[in-house]
Amino acid sequence: MNNHPSARTRIMSRLTAAPHRSLPISPPSATAVWTPPVYGPARLAKFRAMLEASHAEVHEVTAEDWPQRLNAILTAKGVASLLYAPSTAVGQQLAKAWAGAEPPTPALVPYDRPVEEVKMVLVSGVDAALTTARGGIAHTGSLVLWPTPEEPRLMSLLPPVHIALIEEATLFDSLSETITGQGWAKGLPTNAVLISGPSKTADIEQTLAYGVHGPKDLIVLVMRAAP
Repeated sequence: MNNHPSARTRIMSRLTAAPHRSLPISPPSATAVWTPPVYGPARLAKFRAMLEASHAEVHEVTAEDWPQRLNAILTAKGVASLLYAPSTAVGQQLAKAWAGAEPPTPALVPYDRPVEEVKMVLVSGVDAALTTARGGIAHTGSLVLWPTPEEPRLMSLLPPVHIALIEEATLFDSLSETITGQGWAKGLPTNAVLISGPSKTADIEQTLAYGVHGPKDLIVLVMRAAP
């Protein structure tokens, strides 16, 4: 490359002397403005249908019976251990409901240590993990997770089975409605997560494989609102 000052001068002179051209005005788009969907009373049904289409399980539960329902679901699957957050209200309810239970009830494994001390448990020491969801999006069948120190992202990423507990009242029709309705503009976590099914990937022949980069099973417990 010629870095001689005179060469640079000639190049800059040519650029400066080049005629200025105005960019053409783009014609108005013929595409209609997208309007967020509104599902109304069908919101839960849409949310469930979209998740199940992505190979997730969805179970409707109540605020009182979800620990027992979860026990039955995991026992039927042969899940022997469950990672949970012992300092949360959900974790405390679960521990109280399962207190004194013997196998086949899964053994509860608390996430109560620094990640450096619990990483082997996360990778290969538990069959499943339970987290809560901040909300859900009916249009795409997505869970909204805001990881916390009590329920870090690794809990929903590494164990083979991820169980998410979500309140029906936190379901929204679309992502835009979720952002507005939950006031995301007031402050976001360092890592907001949208989950729309178990982990999946495909090879060049488009053959889907589940669980390669995360949980192979996603179980969603929707806590129905009181009538």
